[in-house]
Amino acid sequence: MDELNNLLHELGISKVKLAKFLGVSRQMIYNYLELDDVNKWPKDKKVLLFNLLGIKSYDEMKKIKVDTDYIMDVEIRLNNINERKNNNAVNNDIFSGLDEAKTELLTKIIDAVKEYIEDDKGLKVGEYLYHFIQSLNNNEEIRYLLGYVAKETGYVKANEFVFNEDKQYIFESILFTAIALYHSGKASKSRLIEAHRRFETQIDHKIEEKMSRTMELNSIKKQALKELGFTEINDNNISEVFAKIAEIQARKNAFN
Repeated sequence: MDELNNLLHELGISKVKLAKFLGVSRQMIYNYLELDDVNKWPKDKKVLLFNLLGIKSYDEMKKIKVDTDYIMDVEIRLNNINERKNNNAVNNDIFSGLDEAKTELLTKIIDAVKEYIEDDKGLKVGEYLYHFIQSLNNNEEIRYLLGYVAKETGYVKANEFVFNEDKQYIFESILFTAIALYHSGKASKSRLIEAHRRFETQIDHKIEEKMSRTMELNSIKKQALKELGFTEINDNNISEVFAKIAEIQARKNAFN
């Protein structure tokens, strides 16, 4: 079974993806892969696996040449729309209003994140990713970082620029230099203590600002509810409450 494990790794097929394709749990996939012979798999799951890999027997697996064309063929089969509809456990409302390409992409993102958050050790990774996505519209450098990672890991060509080309070019060049310094071994913790202290101060300031802003918004919300004579926000009064919140904010800004 080493050949199968190695092949799945080369193709970038996670246990979660394979489990969804076969219609079984991730734990069941681990159980299957621990068997010494694929012929011991349930017949229907073995057939699905061979169809995914484009082979008719386990022996053919040793002859597979993993190149770009083969990876694309397997990816198409893995993410086939009909198969996804049959096996996808995610609420279909998530895909409402999305075309096929966007649905395909969102499914891949969900699969990748799920693989982390199913494991308690990876929960923080999922949280960081969530905050990363939250920040995309607020900080242009976050988008440049996203592009850099995609390039550095070999998924995107280095000369592809989908944001501000000049700024993205400068950002990537600086980041590449910094990472090269990091890997060179010439950068030590002792030399960077002061820089990290400045970083800590900046982050603490941002957290304080965010908390202050949250407290301010909660205060304005309470004031709006009080002025309107409501005790909570619900579907019936949400528009009225938001309008009152905007009015209170306007009054505060005019006063300041």
